[in-house]
Amino acid sequence: MKVYNVAILGTGFGGLCMALRLREQGENDFLLLEKASGVGGTWRDNTYPGAACDVKSHLYWLSFTERPEWTKTYCDQPEILHNIELLAEKSGLKPQIRFNTEVIDATWDESQLLWRIRTANNETVLARNFVPAWGQLNRPSFAGIAGRERFQGAQFHSAGWRHDVPLAGKRIACIGVGPSAAQFIPELARQAGHLTVFQRSPNYVVPRLDRPYTDDEQRIFHAVPATRDASRAAIFADHESWYDAMRLDTPKAAEFTAMARAQLESQVADPVLREKLWPTYPIGCKRIIIADDYYPALVRPNVTLETTAISGIEEQGIRTKDGTLHEFDVIVFGTGFETETLLGVSDIKGRGGKSLRETWKPVPEAYLGITVSGFPNLYVLYGPNTNLGHNSILNMIEAQVDYTVRALQAAKAHGVAALDVKPAVMAEFNRQLQKDLQGTSWAGSCTSWYKHADGRISNNWSGNVIDYRKATANFRIEEYDQLRQAETASA
Repeated sequence: MKVYNVAILGTGFGGLCMALRLREQGENDFLLLEKASGVGGTWRDNTYPGAACDVKSHLYWLSFTERPEWTKTYCDQPEILHNIELLAEKSGLKPQIRFNTEVIDATWDESQLLWRIRTANNETVLARNFVPAWGQLNRPSFAGIAGRERFQGAQFHSAGWRHDVPLAGKRIACIGVGPSAAQFIPELARQAGHLTVFQRSPNYVVPRLDRPYTDDEQRIFHAVPATRDASRAAIFADHESWYDAMRLDTPKAAEFTAMARAQLESQVADPVLREKLWPTYPIGCKRIIIADDYYPALVRPNVTLETTAISGIEEQGIRTKDGTLHEFDVIVFGTGFETETLLGVSDIKGRGGKSLRETWKPVPEAYLGITVSGFPNLYVLYGPNTNLGHNSILNMIEAQVDYTVRALQAAKAHGVAALDVKPAVMAEFNRQLQKDLQGTSWAGSCTSWYKHADGRISNNWSGNVIDYRKATANFRIEEYDQLRQAETASA
C-alpha cells in the first residue's frame, strides 16, 4: 500500500498553500484530502448574501503566487472562490486532490512511524507526515438554543444558507450579530416583510469604505504589477499598526473606539437604539465589524432589534425570557462556529493512543500553534493561538507552512523518521503566551470565541504578524524528540 510523504487535510487556503510550497521545494509525494467536491474551504461553504472578506483584496492572497486582478477594494465571496478555483486549476494541483473524501480520524502507527488516516469511504491513507488544514471557522454552532427541532418554518445557519427558501415579504428572525450576520442582515432587511434581529451583546462597528476599482486603476494594476505589490505592502503596514488597537488602554484603541462611536452617532439617530448598539467592553474584545451598511439596515422601519434573551424556539417562533412569543416564517442563525475544540475530525490518536480531543480539553494548546507534544509529524495549520484581530490570516498561514517545510527538511537532513515537540518546550511557550495575552483586549470583560470559559485565550496570537514570523523563522530540531525507525524496531 502506498505511503505518501505528506497527507494534507483540506483545500482551503491553508491546504493549497501547503501543497504549493511543497511543490516549490521539489516535494511532490503528497496528497490532499477534501470532504467536498470542490476547493475553497470557508469560501466554498459560506454563500450567504453579502458574504465578503473584511481584509482588503490586495492583501488577501498568498504572497508567492500570481495576484488576482480584483474588482473591488474588499473582495466578495464569489470572486474569492473563483480565484481559488483558478489557482488550483492553473497550478496543476487537482490530480493530487482526492475529492469527496471526508477524514474521520487519524492514528499514529508507532511501529511504522506513520499516520493511518481513516476516511468516511472506509479507506485508509498512509502518510509519514499529516497536515490538518481544517480551519477554525467551519463547524457551525447554534449557541445551544433549545427547541430548534420544534420550529415549523424554515431555519438554517449562515454557513449552510438555504437559497431555495423564499424570503421576500417573510417574517424573518436573525439570531446573532457577529461579522457574518452584519453582512447578511442588510440583505435580509431589503427582502423581509419584517426582520427581527436578536442581539445578545453588541459589536463595535468601524467604516469599511468599500468601492470598485476604477477602470484607470485596473489598467495600471494590470500593466504594472508592481503597483499591486506596493498596494499590498501599504495595506499590510497599515493593518499591522491596528494591532495596538487590540491592546488595552493604548492611543490606537482610543482612536478606534472614537471612530466606532462616530459611525454609530452618524448612522443611528434614535438615542435608545444607539445605546443598545454600544458595547460596554474594550474594543477588540470581540471581533470588530467593518461595515458601512449594518447600522442603516437596523434603522429601517421593517427591522426591530431585540435584546431580551432567548428562552427557546417553539413551533411558531422564538420565545424570549420575558415570556413573549415572537412569530416567524424563517429563522436564520448567525451564531458563529464551534471553535473551542479546534478539532475538525472525530479524533486524532498519537503516541500510546493519546487522544488529541482529550489532550485539548479544556483548552487547545500547541507549540507555535503548529505542533503538539505526543503527536509526531503532525503539523496543524491555523491551530491554537494563531488567529488575528488586526491583519490577514493568510500571512500567519504562510508562516506556519514555511515552518512545516523547514521541519520536514530538518528531519530528512538528520535522518530522522519522526519529530515530536518536547513537552517542556510546548509548556513554556504556552505559559509565556498566556502571560503576554493578558495585556490584550481579548482578555477583557466580554464573552467571545477567542476566549475559553476559564479565561485562557485559545484562539488568538499574542502579537502582530511580524512577531509571529520571527517566532517561526527558524526550526530548532533540538526542541523535538527525534524518532528513528531502527530505534523503534529494537525497542
